Amino acid sequence: MQRLATACEEIAATTKKLQKIAIVAGYVKSRTVDEAVISAVFLSGRAFPAWEETTLQVGGRSLWQIIAELAHKSEGELTAAYRQHGDLGAVTGDVLPQRAGQGLGVLEVSAHFRQIAAARGTATKTALVRELLSRAAPLEAKYISKIMTGDLRIGLKESLVEEAIAKANSAALADVQRANMLLGDIGETLRLAAAGRLAEARMRMFHPLGFMLASPVASAEEGLSYFPQAVVEDKYDGIRAQAHVSAGEARFFSRTRDEITESFPELPDALAGLPQDAVLDGEIVAWDYERVERTLLSATTAQAAGVLPSQTTEATLPVQAEIRGRALPFSILQQRLGRKKVSEKMLREIPVAYLVFDVLYAGTELMIDRPLRERARVLDELLAAPRKAADQHGGLRRRTSAQGSLVFSDATGIAETSPAAVLRAPVFHAPSSDELEKLFSAAQARGNEGLMIKDLSSPYTPGKRGKSWLKMKRELATLDVVVTAVEYGHGKRIGVLSDYTFAVWDGDRLVNIGKAYSGLTDAEIAEMTNWFLKHTIEDQGFRRVVEPKIVLEVAFNNMMRSDRHESGYALRFPRIVRLRPDKSPDEADTIERVKAIFASQSKDDSIDSFSPQT
Repeated sequence: MQRLATACEEIAATTKKLQKIAIVAGYVKSRTVDEAVISAVFLSGRAFPAWEETTLQVGGRSLWQIIAELAHKSEGELTAAYRQHGDLGAVTGDVLPQRAGQGLGVLEVSAHFRQIAAARGTATKTALVRELLSRAAPLEAKYISKIMTGDLRIGLKESLVEEAIAKANSAALADVQRANMLLGDIGETLRLAAAGRLAEARMRMFHPLGFMLASPVASAEEGLSYFPQAVVEDKYDGIRAQAHVSAGEARFFSRTRDEITESFPELPDALAGLPQDAVLDGEIVAWDYERVERTLLSATTAQAAGVLPSQTTEATLPVQAEIRGRALPFSILQQRLGRKKVSEKMLREIPVAYLVFDVLYAGTELMIDRPLRERARVLDELLAAPRKAADQHGGLRRRTSAQGSLVFSDATGIAETSPAAVLRAPVFHAPSSDELEKLFSAAQARGNEGLMIKDLSSPYTPGKRGKSWLKMKRELATLDVVVTAVEYGHGKRIGVLSDYTFAVWDGDRLVNIGKAYSGLTDAEIAEMTNWFLKHTIEDQGFRRVVEPKIVLEVAFNNMMRSDRHESGYALRFPRIVRLRPDKSPDEADTIERVKAIFASQSKDDSIDSFSPQT
């Protein structure tokens, strides 16, 4: 472990990407394969491979108290050390004493991590963590603490570890990346690379892949400027979800790759009968099954939606398309999030639907390299195929509505909606900016956020944001930010942590950009207060520095330069739009995004000095 920690120190000391890769490559080549496998996982900032559901379940506050006890430091002394280093791992390495006989191997640390994960009860976990840190040399303990908190903070991402594995084993980087994506295990990927067997990597079902991301566009003209052939979908205000279906089982994962099946227990049955293994991409939304809407479409749009046969040529032939159901606001769906048990009452009052718009894997084939037009065809065939689930609805047979929504008809011919429907997200074509604007207005009239514009020739690129998928919304002045500190409120909010300081990324560090206290409900504030109390890094009395894990979406009127915040900017009249439990801190916005928003403000509207109202 000492050698791994020393390598980490060398990695942290350089800003050069190639040098970081060379250090990692040299280190893994110097170790046994078993040691290198564990080290690759640790260097990715994890205690366990990504695909595993194993967690340590040791909070930052608990770790803080253990370190204080082992170092014989008071709360004030430890707080002073944290202010100096700004990182709990660095504090650990600084305050723990060096003693004879200390030192651990990476395999020992890995085994100890599994003991901690398997332990039940706070006292047992605390004792195991205390034993681990007491046996480690200070430099080892520094990085053990960093791994436990999931943040190495040495400027090393898993993508660089992939490059190092390729370099150390003379393998093609693309082969390493593909194997790691399929397996969800950087250590096992290293093992295959070392043996020259990367081609043997196979898709591990129920391990979520990265989600393809979209870039914002400001206008309809821009939305049609990047590629010649586009399809258009509504942008739904729900939870992006990846569904894995295999052997009659279906499980759902959020963008943070957390399993969310328990929050939507009615959805697995709607997918479990698919005729082959599949990984689907879509949006879970609260759904109003009772409402039926009609919209006027051109022939071009109607053909894409399946309303008219493809041979219809009249470009302006009006068509009335029936849409069965509509998405409800996110605030309604939010009541379903994070629940391990959903009552029958909630299932009735807040029904959901899964709107599918892509397929990543089907049968035994990974689909992501195929163009969207081919994936769409496979998806249509997959959802149109007979399913065992249909036979379980008392003889109900499935048919497709004008907009691709799945409904069921019984022998009487009376249409009924599925208890939890899997819907093919409606697809449109917009040959002109005027038609795109009409689709945008129609989407907003249906209560949706805006539009998604997609390149028909594009592959699916997990975890990447490019110009192949575009999102068109009017509310561009929003940021996804990470909460770094919280304060107790005033008046009716005395006793709850309701004022949130938040930050964006500047490289690999978070820099504060504002503070907000409005936008959340009393119930949400109470729930978050409980979370922040359990995840406090530094208790400053009225104010608490907290683990940077909560993501918010904030809106604001405009932006100004300010020396009050480390970012150099401040938001005017910031307000919380919503909590974003579907996003990890790594997905929060960057200082580059902040600068772009600031630059987009007109000279007359921009404010170049700090206002107390930030």
